[in-house]
Amino acid sequence: MEPALCYEYINASCLRTIYPLPTRITLYVILGFTVIITVCGNLLVTVSITYFKQLHTPTNCLLVSLAVSDLLLGLLVMFPSMIRCIETCWYFGDVFCKVYMSSDVMLCTASILNLSFISLDRHYAVCQPLQYRRKVTVNAVLIMILTTWSVSALIGFGMIFLRLNIWGIEEFYYNYIACEGSCVLFQSGLSSTVSSVLSFYIPGIIMLAVYLKIFLVAQRQLRSIQNTSCMSSTKVSNTSQTKATKTLAIIMGGFLSFWTPFFVCNIIDPFINYSTPPALFETLVWVGYMNSAVNPLIYAFFYSWFRKAFRLFASGKVFKSDISETTLFTE
Repeated sequence: MEPALCYEYINASCLRTIYPLPTRITLYVILGFTVIITVCGNLLVTVSITYFKQLHTPTNCLLVSLAVSDLLLGLLVMFPSMIRCIETCWYFGDVFCKVYMSSDVMLCTASILNLSFISLDRHYAVCQPLQYRRKVTVNAVLIMILTTWSVSALIGFGMIFLRLNIWGIEEFYYNYIACEGSCVLFQSGLSSTVSSVLSFYIPGIIMLAVYLKIFLVAQRQLRSIQNTSCMSSTKVSNTSQTKATKTLAIIMGGFLSFWTPFFVCNIIDPFINYSTPPALFETLVWVGYMNSAVNPLIYAFFYSWFRKAFRLFASGKVFKSDISETTLFTE
């Protein structure tokens, strides 16, 4: 690998690492495929739920919000990040660099807040089923979604454009880190700790606690149904809610599994003098990004409505006539 400069005629240019051509091609294929899966998969989820009227439920509205955050991550963050990682330089300008970093923080925060509200939806559906329709209304879900994106945008764009990420270490950053051709989110110990706790750890712990309670209540309900002669419709309803909750719990578990290594490293790195190898840091970031590509695959595996919607789009039937009233699943 040959060291070079990102901008040959600028003294403050960053160093560039030129990987061998086979390595670059391999990385472009792997990361490019991940980006395509992320964008296309989440676009299909969004369009399916929006198009088919049977899918217009509070839970699915939150799923759309989650899919949109993953879709935007693929377009605004993963695609330019792929180029930056492989070329080891940023060629898209300072303004887009700030938008890119802000979007990265915002969309990761939006994902976990969406998952938090989904866990709240599941809590009412399983633990308080009689109050579910009264409390989880369309207006309530819209407020959840608005809160998710407002808080996420405030954290993401506020931290970057107000330079809160380098608060207290400005001199060190501009003297030793900043250079032309770089676009990496650099954080002080305070910034990394506060942003990680607010965007990941607190919502993550709350979600785990909520799903643990849901699991215990669902087990109690299952034993109660087995020990009494309940109506078959009640059994079907309970089974349906439990299956939906398990699927969403898997999605939440996937998010925490993919992103925990990065957020552990993100908090520790400033306190060990930023000694984490850049390649390891980039790898952990991309492991987190992979979660956005995996979510549609989870839907495809667990949701029959998603598989049927995919077949209808793939066959072109939705383009020939209005089939938005199609029944994708039976209650």
